[in-house]
Amino acid sequence: MTINQSGWRPEAPVAGGLDAAPTYTGNKALMLEEPLLFEIGGSDRTGVDLPEAPKVKSRLAGLERLKPIELPGLTEPEAVRHYTRLSRQNYAIDLGLFPLGSCTMKHNPRLNEKMARLPGFADLHPLTPVDGTQGALALIHLVAEWLKTLTNMPGIAMSPKAGAHGELCGLLAIRAAHEAKGDARKVILVPESAHGTNPATAAFAGYAVKGIPATEDGRVDLEALKAALSPEVAGVMITNPNTCGLFERDMIAICEAVHAVGGYVYCDGANFNAIVGRVRPGDLGVDAMHINLHKTFSTPHGGGGPGSGPVVFSAALAPYAPLPFVEKHGDRYALVEEETVAAEGHNDAFGRMVAFHGQMGMFVRAAAYMLSHGADGLKQVSEDAVLSANYILRSLEDTLDAPFAKSGPCMHEAIFSDAGFAEGFSTLDVAKGLIDEGFHPMTMYFPLVVHGAMLIEPTETESKAALDQFIGALRHVAEKAKAGDAGLKAAPVHAPRRRLDETAAARKPVLVWKEPTQG
Repeated sequence: MTINQSGWRPEAPVAGGLDAAPTYTGNKALMLEEPLLFEIGGSDRTGVDLPEAPKVKSRLAGLERLKPIELPGLTEPEAVRHYTRLSRQNYAIDLGLFPLGSCTMKHNPRLNEKMARLPGFADLHPLTPVDGTQGALALIHLVAEWLKTLTNMPGIAMSPKAGAHGELCGLLAIRAAHEAKGDARKVILVPESAHGTNPATAAFAGYAVKGIPATEDGRVDLEALKAALSPEVAGVMITNPNTCGLFERDMIAICEAVHAVGGYVYCDGANFNAIVGRVRPGDLGVDAMHINLHKTFSTPHGGGGPGSGPVVFSAALAPYAPLPFVEKHGDRYALVEEETVAAEGHNDAFGRMVAFHGQMGMFVRAAAYMLSHGADGLKQVSEDAVLSANYILRSLEDTLDAPFAKSGPCMHEAIFSDAGFAEGFSTLDVAKGLIDEGFHPMTMYFPLVVHGAMLIEPTETESKAALDQFIGALRHVAEKAKAGDAGLKAAPVHAPRRRLDETAAARKPVLVWKEPTQG
């Protein structure tokens, strides 16, 4: 730790120090004890003065409120201070490295946010006539063309709102393609190394789900997949790079085998950040793939509203892609919205996923990211993300068990297990210890093929210094778990709240505030 010119060395307080000197307020310096809004305000007052409502005849037909709404009233300073104080207790990508695996929590450049707030985009109403939305349609078309070029897939749906929504979109296109042939199939194959939403989406779409095991090196068992193929199989949902952080080397063989029985290949593109500019999924034989703009192209993870998960399609599935979509006619852009315009060749579309087109703000952010990086920059992003993950893997494999360390280089994420921890210590203890070190914990207990999994994705946006600090912190905590350090069981001790009973919190959540009973 660096010593400044005055000779003062900043140090975290020792365990228990936070409770050693109780304060009148309950606050501990800048770690504020923030009550609930109901405990700050009261239903008997308000922060604004409003004239008494005029007496008018009710039009609620007997549905009038029978008692006060009982929401707390606060002044503006009270409300602002409350949410500002809460924000200081949140971890964010603007504070430090976010190691969640399969989530790609990369920095969102402020340039992207500035572009998304331009009035022509931010204030655009979804019912604006096409003649008044040419700029917006041009931007949507631009993003669509970039995605099709990067994947080498000719069709695209821009309207899906997120990854799982995109998965559903792809499966509905697969269903429509089979039904067009009079071939209603019932089974979707899902490998163990796929994302957890894949089997859920397949079941939601009405398919029976059949799992495919993984090999010891963390990849799809090709022979097991071939053995599961039959005329009942509509397709396979495969994640590549997979959730073990590995590239599926047999991807072409998998696609050929599925196509040979008349099925289609859906690729979960959540991990596209690892291969942009290096691999085009269309070249591998993929028929449909969603692309999380918030993972690969730096748009926020929803940010309090819908995200964006466009789906690209092969030539075989493109005719069944949903509406609406943008077409360029000379210098003009058209929004194709009708399913039954046979003359235009769109009558095979399975329908539409959303009422309008998609999330305009996300499209703008993605376009800004693409244009600012360029094709060469996007390729470097992927290479740097893979480099960062391998740096973490090789730096920690001497301390943590890395089950796939011998399977070759990992892609965008490194995976470790709890093997070697002292009896009674688990991945959860390591995660809580990381909180005391000032880091958000990594993804825990996923993928399920690894016992006590710790899935870490550093992304390309972290410097070597930031990676070294995280590696040092995780090594420190892991060594405590291996040594059976009882102090780790108390972690976190420097957080606003101590360790919760997570089982009780999950099974008996308290979701509604109730005024304490007067005893």
